[in-house]
Amino acid sequence: MDSSASYAEDLQVDAELAALEADMPGLQARAGDVFALATAWAERHDAILAATPSASLDQVQAKLRRMGIRWGMMPGPRMTGQFPILRTPDASDAA
Repeated sequence: MDSSASYAEDLQVDAELAALEADMPGLQARAGDVFALATAWAERHDAILAATPSASLDQVQAKLRRMGIRWGMMPGPRMTGQFPILRTPDASDAA
């Protein structure tokens, strides 16, 4: 396969990943229960992997894993940012 065809396939897969990310709220809203949601996720997940060129498979699997963790579809640690408490200046700071 030439590089232009591979590039076009990579663009198509990126578009499918973006569409899945954008549709996740809709998937959750349309799913009647957790099993329907899991089935919808698995179908989209598998379709994206099937369309992925073998050279990009590891990267796409990692993207799908991160997306799945973010949406609660796959086990894994979620990152939440913690911000330190901002102190309010008081009279003793002025000295």
